[in-house]
Amino acid sequence: MRKKVTVVGAGNVGASCALRIANKELADVVLVDIMEGVPQGKALDLLESGPIEGYDVSVTGANDYTTTENSDVVVITAGFPRKPGMTRDDLLMANFEIVKAATEGVVKYSPNAIIVVVTNPLDAMCYTAHVVSKFPKNRVIGMAGVLDTARYRTFIAEELNVSMENVTAMVLGGHGDTMVPLVRLTSVSGIPITELIPQDRIDAIVKRTREGGAEIVKYLKTGSAFYAPSAATVEMVESILKDKKKVLPCAALLEGEYGINGLFVGVPCKLGASGIEKIYELQLSEAETAELNRSAAAVQELVDVLKSKGA
Repeated sequence: MRKKVTVVGAGNVGASCALRIANKELADVVLVDIMEGVPQGKALDLLESGPIEGYDVSVTGANDYTTTENSDVVVITAGFPRKPGMTRDDLLMANFEIVKAATEGVVKYSPNAIIVVVTNPLDAMCYTAHVVSKFPKNRVIGMAGVLDTARYRTFIAEELNVSMENVTAMVLGGHGDTMVPLVRLTSVSGIPITELIPQDRIDAIVKRTREGGAEIVKYLKTGSAFYAPSAATVEMVESILKDKKKVLPCAALLEGEYGINGLFVGVPCKLGASGIEKIYELQLSEAETAELNRSAAAVQELVDVLKSKGA
């Protein structure tokens, strides 16, 4: 029997996730959205691509959660996108209600699923999904670090005119302006980038990485990124479904790791069939620790707002 993945939200990110999952033949896909006809139409369009692309998975669309029953993985992309000048934090309460409702639907029909949260503000939405679902912490994971690291690697490869595949990097922290690209551990085929790129250019690349989402929003004006976010999400989904045990930067609930308690923060995680199978605790420098704590404090502010509203 094939695996089953539900993608909640049939917008650009959700539809792109469904397409990539189908193309890789990872699982049957159910696309869920409150907009009548939209998930059904996009699912049928994707299904009809199968004979051309050569995939045989089922893709269906729905406006409720009954057809999502017994999903192995549920990807939550539903929510309002950012607009120019809008921060991820502006989205907090509006998207809280959406993620809460989505999580309730997921839990009712797929109590054993692993939830991958993509909706912004990411770290606070992971907290929401965890509290609402009451799932163990290994089964609620946030997609942020894979995307942020991909952007960071892209900019380094462009700077040096080398293959992106040769750039090894890791971005920790919250998904926002306080994320922490670990320059010290960034290399090109094992060569530290500090030996290849002047410090002022490294600083510019770090800044561009932190503002990566906003840069795309500025260009698009009426939407936000979706190709790279969907690619990052599906890398995580694939590692879970195939039990690949990839070590990827993901938003995970920390309970003492890195001195942080009760918050979802981006850290290196081993992803396998049971979700997060291990959190790796790196030995950070004082400066890196200070940056990570600053990032965690920004996440805490959002969580505190949710708690103050009774969330």
